[in-house]
Amino acid sequence: MKILVVEDEPKLAGFLKRGLEEQSWEVELAYDGQVGKKMASNYRFDVIILDVNLPLLNGYDLARQLRNDGLATPILFLTALGTIDDKLDGFESGGDDYLVKPFEFRELIARLKVLAQRNSSREQSSQVLTIADLELNLDEKVARRAGNRIDLTAKEFALLEYLMRNRGRVVSRVDIAEQVWDIRFDTGTNVIDVYINFLRKKVDKDYPAKLIHTVVGMGYIFKEE
Repeated sequence: MKILVVEDEPKLAGFLKRGLEEQSWEVELAYDGQVGKKMASNYRFDVIILDVNLPLLNGYDLARQLRNDGLATPILFLTALGTIDDKLDGFESGGDDYLVKPFEFRELIARLKVLAQRNSSREQSSQVLTIADLELNLDEKVARRAGNRIDLTAKEFALLEYLMRNRGRVVSRVDIAEQVWDIRFDTGTNVIDVYINFLRKKVDKDYPAKLIHTVVGMGYIFKEE
């Protein structure tokens, strides 16, 4: 399991990182809300742990922005704010769970496992991916936009599925090469750009709302305009 911890108190962040890594989990740290948002948007995590009182962007606003961007990664709020109103704010902003400091580390571990298992089951059971008016049926291997069938090759389908599963996140050419082509990225080839253009012609060209966007110097992001 890969976990993002967004916590501005260095000692607590270090404690969480060490404890979670003892579970053989991979942990990344962010010390303010803006860095947390960038990491959550650009990389795939199984669970995100958020403090509320963060510099630059508080946890509630961060969670709300991630959800508005289409990110479905489970979010656990870990904060000293423990009133009912605080908890309601956390859930209404997009949080999946809420744990108040001070806390028992065993309880944190248990909650993270539940969130990760729930997310894994949800991803495995979802056989139709939907974003805006685009649908990708994983059983039938069929794509439709606004009800119109889109004919895709096997590789185009795999690329579109990867982009849709990572909606709202910037994915690099390296990510695409490793996850879709299962190869190490060759900087001398433009095969990924070629296939992105193939998809754009089939998925975006005839529709006013574009879904595939280029992030200069970083890669591509799949989201509604």
